[in-house]
Amino acid sequence: MPTEGGAAVPVPESELVLRPAEPDDADALALIHVLARRAAPMPDPVHPDDDVRRWLRERVVEDAPGAETWVAEVEGSPVGYARTTAGWLDDLYVQPAHQDAGVGGALLDLVMARQPDGFCLWVFEGNRPARDFYAHRGLVELERTDGSGNEEGEPDVRLAWPGQDPVAFLRGLVDDVDAQLGDLLARRAALTRAIQPLKTSARRDPARERAVAEHLATRAPALGVDRLERIIRVVIEESLDAATG
Repeated sequence: MPTEGGAAVPVPESELVLRPAEPDDADALALIHVLARRAAPMPDPVHPDDDVRRWLRERVVEDAPGAETWVAEVEGSPVGYARTTAGWLDDLYVQPAHQDAGVGGALLDLVMARQPDGFCLWVFEGNRPARDFYAHRGLVELERTDGSGNEEGEPDVRLAWPGQDPVAFLRGLVDDVDAQLGDLLARRAALTRAIQPLKTSARRDPARERAVAEHLATRAPALGVDRLERIIRVVIEESLDAATG
């Protein structure tokens, strides 16, 4: 029994087995998924249990790059699982009765061993136990969102384990962002060029630039309105120069 008097009892390593998941595990993993979510401070799921079961069955046999699902067993029964794709930890759930007994830590250690170059994951901002679990094991917080990008619409946090070479891992993420930033700057410059012949005045509009900075600050609050206003001013000036050059 994993709990005793309400306190977690560590699972002996000799009793814990980690193995690759098989298609027949789907129902057991779906139950773990549902029970763990219900016990955690997480928003209500948006999909019924049957959909979760079908979804996990597909993921267990998924052939996407780096896709793996590992099951944690105690005395022959699944008590937790971890699912990964290349560079991501997509799921890590443990039955409530077996939490705080070393099962989650063993699964996370396995994922770290199999993704030594690092990986990211998302955690709901309100799920403090999960965030503490990952922070205790060396994962770092990268960014927070307002939840507009997830199905539940709840604020979440992107965490990362930066792997054996943290600088290389984080630089790789920076390269991804820079690629997106380059595309956005190209679009911004093209729009600036297109609007110039249609304007009735060549003068800059400081009020509009301030409004743009205020809007950007809702997406990047750490930079602040004043700093973002300076950034957008440079973007506009250089885009205008490219448009008229």
